[in-house]
Amino acid sequence: MNEIYLDNSATTRAFPEVAELMSKILVSDYGNPSSMHFKGVEAEHYIKEAKARIAKTLKVEEKEILFTSCGTESDNIALIGTALANHRAGKHIITTCIEHPAILETCAFLEEQGYEITYLPVDAAGQASLSALEDAIRPDTILVSMMHTNNEIGALQPIEEAGALIKRKNPNTLFHVDAVQGYGKARIYPKKMNIDMLSVSGHKIHATKGIGFLYMKDKIKVRPILFGGGQQKGMRPGTENVAAIAGLGLAAQMVYANFDEDIERMYALRDEFVAKLRELPEVTVNGKDGRESAPHVVSASIAGIRAEVLLHALEDKGICVSSGSACASNHPQLSGTLQAIGVKRELLDSTIRFSFSVFTTKEELDVTIQALEELLPQLRRFTRR
Repeated sequence: MNEIYLDNSATTRAFPEVAELMSKILVSDYGNPSSMHFKGVEAEHYIKEAKARIAKTLKVEEKEILFTSCGTESDNIALIGTALANHRAGKHIITTCIEHPAILETCAFLEEQGYEITYLPVDAAGQASLSALEDAIRPDTILVSMMHTNNEIGALQPIEEAGALIKRKNPNTLFHVDAVQGYGKARIYPKKMNIDMLSVSGHKIHATKGIGFLYMKDKIKVRPILFGGGQQKGMRPGTENVAAIAGLGLAAQMVYANFDEDIERMYALRDEFVAKLRELPEVTVNGKDGRESAPHVVSASIAGIRAEVLLHALEDKGICVSSGSACASNHPQLSGTLQAIGVKRELLDSTIRFSFSVFTTKEELDVTIQALEELLPQLRRFTRR
């Protein structure tokens, strides 16, 4: 049975070149970058090279890249670190109602600490209102945090417009963007877009799990939330994961190497797949079409069949999909994103996410459509008896 992997928003397969580089470092170039001898210098070189590669994709300075363990940690540093460093200026934070749990749960924690959080609503396509954002910004607003790309439906937020609006309304308000699903799928330039902090996770762009980075604009006020040996200028202490950092740097370089060609191909695959999904009876595709959505995420609500049932039926055919965010899959509950965009209640538990990568082929998507054509009538007969 051939494997068809359509859950790339949960994690991606590492580039072979990334795995090869990481293996070399783990076995041969294994020094601690804080060591003074040549093995330490060797390790430090890999970190500097990774910073340079990543900084080039964002058009930022190398010193503005902070390595973390994942997107979640990057989000936590951005939110909690900003709150701790700027509480005298205010205790008001703005985010949206469809953020990843790494943001929403951190905001809930900050609310317990006395911070006031404003949750912006979204429209039926999952996009936040710029006018609502403008109305929400106050003199005591210290931070706005907004995801670039929604992990469940692929909705794109108006990041550049939001950044300009924030700085116009309150220049002291910091702007954080969770780009875990957007980096590698869009060109993101923090300086141009007025982004002060940007979170990225390695395993979404064909690097490994357990590594990420936080872009932090030079000289902004953010306190560390970890304390230790002073690595990374004390902002994120702890011995660096050199192999994973090097792999992340290489993956970042590779994912942008043929960017225009790869993204055009992915959009073409998505457009055709969405059109074929809509030909299936009682199937609704959530979010916007074409370039108004991310190139790699398709959310489909399938009436009369529970998502978990269809997920396992597809799995039996070697097709891997998701019923929602894998990062929250251990907490079965109705999707806040789907509720926020107005999906009918009876479809909330009948929604599947298909997500692509540069490795996804037209043939794989055609086989998936054929499987759905076969499975949907069978499963509906069974569930509607």
